[in-house]
Amino acid sequence: MSSVSLRSTPQLATALQRSGNARGRSRRGLIVRNLFTGKSVWLRRRRWLCCRLAVPPERVTPGLAAGIVQGKGVVRNVDRKTDFCVFDIELPAERAENVAIGASVAINGTCLTVVQQQGTTLRFDVMVETLRRTNLGALQPGTGVNFERSARVGDEIGGHTVSGHIHTTATIARVQDSENNRRVEYQVSDPAFMKYILPKGFISVDGCSLTVGEVTADTFSVYLIPETMRVTVAGEKGEGDVVNVEVEAQTQAIVDTVERVLQRYLESGRLPEIAAPL
Repeated sequence: MSSVSLRSTPQLATALQRSGNARGRSRRGLIVRNLFTGKSVWLRRRRWLCCRLAVPPERVTPGLAAGIVQGKGVVRNVDRKTDFCVFDIELPAERAENVAIGASVAINGTCLTVVQQQGTTLRFDVMVETLRRTNLGALQPGTGVNFERSARVGDEIGGHTVSGHIHTTATIARVQDSENNRRVEYQVSDPAFMKYILPKGFISVDGCSLTVGEVTADTFSVYLIPETMRVTVAGEKGEGDVVNVEVEAQTQAIVDTVERVLQRYLESGRLPEIAAPL
């Protein structure tokens, strides 16, 4: 088995694509040598497949969503306990069929596990970390929520890949309505995530896949069409309301990788080699 030297994730993808079945690849895994440390690392098949996709293995998860909200559910009951909460959420009848116990459903973009079903009402257990990181802790009986059941193999991905792992929250700072559009400006609670929010990039707001409009140091805006406001809770929210935000995974991976590689070059005093165009 051969060893492949890599400088970054994109180079890993190139090396794997060029290696073929005869070079650097086996049915079980791949040996990769890190140019910075000189150490060789054994990657099992799942891990080098993730690298080939330029996505860290921890980001490849079951229960992914597409950011296309399937409708609005209604919170029917909230049972609050110490650092724990149980939510009963009613879905439209046609969306509550064939739900297995243990299935993943995104509620306001947060991936939750179904623990019980009674008719069209699903029950979810929510732990303290989720309550602290998201807007779910503020839910009350009668509150409307966005929901999306997990995407299945073969489904159309009409938005972008959404994991349901909320990064931060944002507060609606300004709402501007025109005849057929609504512009919403959000102030992010943790500005550290702003480096992943780029104009015309993807963003998930309460589980809804949207395109970013303008970006400042701690705010971003989106533009909503009437259909989005009809199908989702976006049409019910106004200034001061809090939403869940999940940044786009590939953007986060690219930004973090570039920062990490450049930092290593700066610390070593070496400039990166610029490859000549093909």
